[in-house]
Amino acid sequence: MNGQSRKNIHAGLTVDIVLKQDQRTGKRTRGVVKDILTNSPNHPHGIKVRLTDGQVGRVQEIVQEP
Repeated sequence: MNGQSRKNIHAGLTVDIVLKQDQRTGKRTRGVVKDILTNSPNHPHGIKVRLTDGQVGRVQEIVQEP
């Protein structure tokens, strides 16, 4: 599931994000959502979130936990 729609993302969800410094390479970082920072319902580059470890980036993919 992609991370372009705010309604699909909530605190506690495991996601893959791209950090600002990794946007050129596309390197992804996995973590758990703490806060949603984007106010609009949709964003073409992904919803911006803060992870529980404090890192901020745009959601590229929502990880389906078993």
